[in-house]
Amino acid sequence: MGDGASAVESLGIDAEFWRGRKVLLTGHTGFKGAWLSLWLLQMGARVRGLALDPPSSLSLFHLARAGVGLEDLRGDIRDSAIVHSAIADFRPDIVIHLAAQSLVRPSYSDPVGTYATNVMGTINVLEAVRATNGIGAVLVVTSDKCYENREWDRGYVESDAMGGHDPYSSSKGCAELITSAYRRSYFHHDRHGVALASARAGNVIGGGDWAVDRLVPDAIRALLNRAPFVVRSPEAVRPWQHALEPLSGYLLLVQRLRNEGQRFADGWNFGPDREAERPVRDLAERIVGLWGEGARWEVMSQAGLPHEAKYLTLNAAKARQELAWRPRLTLDNALALTVDWYKAFGTGRDMRPFTQDQIAAYTQMPTVPEMPE
Repeated sequence: MGDGASAVESLGIDAEFWRGRKVLLTGHTGFKGAWLSLWLLQMGARVRGLALDPPSSLSLFHLARAGVGLEDLRGDIRDSAIVHSAIADFRPDIVIHLAAQSLVRPSYSDPVGTYATNVMGTINVLEAVRATNGIGAVLVVTSDKCYENREWDRGYVESDAMGGHDPYSSSKGCAELITSAYRRSYFHHDRHGVALASARAGNVIGGGDWAVDRLVPDAIRALLNRAPFVVRSPEAVRPWQHALEPLSGYLLLVQRLRNEGQRFADGWNFGPDREAERPVRDLAERIVGLWGEGARWEVMSQAGLPHEAKYLTLNAAKARQELAWRPRLTLDNALALTVDWYKAFGTGRDMRPFTQDQIAAYTQMPTVPEMPE
């Protein structure tokens, strides 16, 4: 990454650690998966991805050509034979499991598919790891929604109970419990040589997200068509963060897992500072201000909408204290990077170098000043 290499090291991420490292990444065609693929490739990692096709050609994976330079396998993590083959043939040193059904509202219409992907898919990955020698570190990525949400006015900590009102949230809580059970039953005390951790992030934003029923991509689709965008729950509070923030935490955590083993084999939150815990209404107003050009938004009728949490935030003090991980972006910074990406797309820019440049720029930013939890 040229001059960016020393900046990466200043994040605590060692580019030399990743150079030549064999990484099996599930969900590499998804939003966070494509960002992570590009970052790993920039550091010289050998990446094999396993995922379904992106839902459409309008995806970060396609637009940034994130598959160039990695081994691109297509398959469903619900198929244990495919997962076993992908891991056993490659014999990776590191497995990062991102593949998931990642949205709340679709989980109401397809609970069976949601549980099959998020629960059995996770089991299939962990079983394949258990059957393959030489894997040193495994990270299972879940969601902030894995916690039993009691609408507390404090951030959830890693020791809080797992749960979930809807099938998606519940399935993520299940994935956390499964990961914990496998860690204690099969991967403890270095007996298998695998250090297994899980990670939870807040509401992730960033360029290249085109998912349906997510605030920023829904807004961008409307704004590109010069139409108002619709907001479902304007008073709901979420911990907003750019995709690169939790990804930096995942990379740092995996390094410590691989180098120091069981000490870091646990669950971890990677959430933003309190400044970025804002109502949906506030985010909508900031997007309108950054976009300009007469942009506007309106509120959707709440009649018949499924339940969504009103207040849900993470406490990432553990990652700050034990991993020395810190956010590098304020909410305004995160939104500016996001809107800049979509505006560049709208003007026909080549989105691979543009996305790579945003990764490099992120690594050179100072951390956000410390704020009380």
